[in-house]
Amino acid sequence: MPATGQTDSTAPDAELVGAVLRGDTASFEDLVRRYQPRIFAMARRYARREDEVEDIVQEIFIKAFQKLGSFRGDAPFEHWLMRLAVRICYDFLRAHRRDRVSSFSEISEPDNEWLERVAQEPVLNVHDAAAAKALVDELLAQLSPPARLVITLLEIEERSVKEIAELTGWSVALVKVRAFRARAEMRKCLQKLTRAKYL
Repeated sequence: MPATGQTDSTAPDAELVGAVLRGDTASFEDLVRRYQPRIFAMARRYARREDEVEDIVQEIFIKAFQKLGSFRGDAPFEHWLMRLAVRICYDFLRAHRRDRVSSFSEISEPDNEWLERVAQEPVLNVHDAAAAKALVDELLAQLSPPARLVITLLEIEERSVKEIAELTGWSVALVKVRAFRARAEMRKCLQKLTRAKYL
């Protein structure tokens, strides 16, 4: 047993949550340490600049601490935290949407070179894979917030439609509709990119 005032970092989430709710705020630090790597990884899918990523992560943990009383324990704490994190990332996308829209004529020279190589020889090597990832990031930045969120969860994180519904609070039907629209939006972005590149 840890001494009074100390927390056991191997304690189950529910035990740590209970300790925080009883006034032992140090137990929340154990939850932060436990989930910080995963939350950072998630935030990096929605923001490019590291300072924005840090702001998102900080907001997620602040909100988690403030709303901890609403955690009922009927699902694992991790699920509750991930739902909160997805909503905060979505809010970030909506708030920064205008800042993210850029012209396809602003595609970087390495991306242009990658497009040329793929047009001539569509087999990717490791270097091309890095360029492809950069281009996907650029395309994602062009999408509307709901489209970017659903594509990231579905295609990048490889979550099921049911999981996405649970994380976002959307119905399964709405997730399917938004996934369909998001793919169509992404195709349009690719067409614009191709036109900007080759016209």
